[in-house]
Amino acid sequence: MTDTILKTFKQDIESLTLVPSDRGRFEFSIDGDLVFSKVQEGRFPEYDEIQPHIQQRL
Repeated sequence: MTDTILKTFKQDIESLTLVPSDRGRFEFSIDGDLVFSKVQEGRFPEYDEIQPHIQQRL
């Protein structure tokens, strides 16, 4: 998913940080706001769930 985000928004994203985690946690945040949590949802997000949140912030 990171590759797709970077390819799609490379001119608009100022920075992207990947933070290693433990216990299978996967969270996606934009400007500190949690957009998706694998712990809460019980699954990984699809790009189509994340993309609109990125688009809104641009």
